[in-house]
Amino acid sequence: MAPDRTGLLAEVFVMSFDTLRGNKMRSALTVLGVVIGITSIVGMTSLIRGFDQSFRDAINTLGPDTIIVQKMGALSFSSGKSFIELGRRPNLTREDALAIERECPSVALVDTWLGAQGGSQSRIYYGHERTRQVAIMGVTENWSAVNFAKVEAGRMFSQAEIDHRRPVILLGNSPWQALFPNTDPIGKIVRVGSEAFTVIGVLGPRPSPGNLGGADDLAIIPYSTHEKIYGKVLTGSTRFTGGQFNPSMLRTAMIAVVPREGERDQAMREVEAIIRIRHNLKLDQPNDFDLATQDAVLAVWDQISQATFLALVVISSIALMVGGIGVMAIMMISVTERTREIGVRKALGARRREILWQFLIEAVCLTSFGGVLGIVFGSAIGLGVHALSGFPVSLPWWSFAIGIGFSASVGIFFGLFPAFKAARLDPIEALRYE
Repeated sequence: MAPDRTGLLAEVFVMSFDTLRGNKMRSALTVLGVVIGITSIVGMTSLIRGFDQSFRDAINTLGPDTIIVQKMGALSFSSGKSFIELGRRPNLTREDALAIERECPSVALVDTWLGAQGGSQSRIYYGHERTRQVAIMGVTENWSAVNFAKVEAGRMFSQAEIDHRRPVILLGNSPWQALFPNTDPIGKIVRVGSEAFTVIGVLGPRPSPGNLGGADDLAIIPYSTHEKIYGKVLTGSTRFTGGQFNPSMLRTAMIAVVPREGERDQAMREVEAIIRIRHNLKLDQPNDFDLATQDAVLAVWDQISQATFLALVVISSIALMVGGIGVMAIMMISVTERTREIGVRKALGARRREILWQFLIEAVCLTSFGGVLGIVFGSAIGLGVHALSGFPVSLPWWSFAIGIGFSASVGIFFGLFPAFKAARLDPIEALRYE
């Protein structure tokens, strides 16, 4: 009597695992492509998801309504314009920020960032201690309010210190911990290059994309002091002279604008109009600057992360396809080696669909086993990177489901042909096979 459906399924699983145990090396080599593909998917997904979350946390520190005006940024690059074309745009200056502050009634706060795009990276020295290279930014007294940055100790600049170009400095969390791990830094004299500064405050930790500390690798000084030391931002465009690009020409101001509550759209229109007038743009000319908000930056980031994830799936699919072809080849060999066994089973009453299910489940078991190994290895890679570098990782449950689903699908797709071939064998010819 033929076994019932549950008994048949259990028998098929037992036969499949017997085949795996009986051919360990061949089974391992067969599923290697599947293991590589699933490892890539799970490992890279954990890193991309972790970086994605940390990037969003960093962008969120700007606040939902903050408007960033810059010469070129993510929006410009996503529009397809070349770097050389964008470099010809006029630089933004402190005078642009003052015009916004003076002529835009919907704007509540304006901050100017100098040195954010090059020209002012330096080490900070205190006695025999020194930091790694950090950004030296020139800002206004509004910086901490615009960036939602917490001054852990000390204070921000006063207007008098800005007006008189005083050599005062606030250390970011990274240089603070490097120079003064056990000492009160307020009032101490540090050196940036050949310039001496008095520390008047230190900043708390801020989220960085990848948790790599980039947002904390900075020190801020009054923008007027920054201009005194590093020179004023040039009003012209970045130029290529004699075929050589001068990186100091890239130093340009970025302007952060906080609108009054509920007036962000109006503030954007006013800021856009002011900068267009100052750049002498005609009505039919496009903007030669970026006007970005948190939502716009996140929308561009969504496009980038989705494209990256799609590329990852395509690349991993190649490994899965190679693994699937390997499974098909091994299953074809298995059908040939077990032709007489198939003939005996059919002679004893086994139906075609039972033979088909036997080989199909065997193929799915092979690839699913590879999928489980891929999930283990991929998770280990993500956790290992996090342990070694602090890079954030995320292991969502759906990445495991995708891994198992993909590997099982490979087994079904590439196992169908060998299973059909086994099921269609003539029992008499199969019994005669030597």
